Amino acid sequence: MANPNLNLAHVDPVWDRICKEAENAILEEPLMGSLLHQGVLHHPTFQDALAYRLSMKLASSEMSEQLLREIADDVYETDEDIVAAARADLVATVERDPAAHRLLQPLLYHKGYQAVQAYRLGHSLWNQGRKDLAYFLQMRVSETFGVDIHPAARIGRGLMIDHAHSIVIGETAVVGDNVSMLHSVTLGGTGKEEEDRHPKIGDGVLIGAGAKVLGNIRIGNRSRIAAGSVVLHEVPCCKTVAGVPAKIVGEAGCDQPSVSMDQLLNKCAGQQSKYEG
Repeated sequence: MANPNLNLAHVDPVWDRICKEAENAILEEPLMGSLLHQGVLHHPTFQDALAYRLSMKLASSEMSEQLLREIADDVYETDEDIVAAARADLVATVERDPAAHRLLQPLLYHKGYQAVQAYRLGHSLWNQGRKDLAYFLQMRVSETFGVDIHPAARIGRGLMIDHAHSIVIGETAVVGDNVSMLHSVTLGGTGKEEEDRHPKIGDGVLIGAGAKVLGNIRIGNRSRIAAGSVVLHEVPCCKTVAGVPAKIVGEAGCDQPSVSMDQLLNKCAGQQSKYEG
């Protein structure tokens, strides 16, 4: 018989799955027990574990792990949207990265996921007017992960950055929901102007490795940017662009390029989510 006092708000299948994965990982590799207990199993919630992991990665002689943990805990307690975004990013990473087989992996090992979550902390602080602290986090993310995202940039949910070497996202950039990008992507400006100067990336866009999108231009929903392209002009929805400078070379080929992750210039096949059914 079901417990009538069960609070459904406390049911967390994502966190339950992470904990089970951590327990299984300890059985398979006992030497990982201490790390997995400290990083996962000692924490009551997903956001507690995430705050711990980020504080451990970003701590330095200038700011301790304990202080960073307090900052992260405070942000997660007051900003529910950032926790929801972190969950969406986690699921997106496992769904789209063939090298990610468990939810546990991005949380503990993937610098792309960790860098985005640290950016989200900085963005929340930026919106609170705590700009120097946000700049400090930006600096530490760049030093630790090789990812430079300005805390004022606006990024939607379900972002997956694969490998994440040398990612640069500028101050006035906007990234929509369910976007995927690979290493060495730049969302930059075209000069030293100080106003709105960075790209606006629509929902469901796939940006290939080494692509540069420059200037205050719009990249339409569900479009694809081929690896190594330099995009200087707006891209309509559902198109594929390639080249230097990039030109339209065809249709995007499917409804969700960022989910299928097909970077060839032929049509991409649909892909069922690992979490469907």
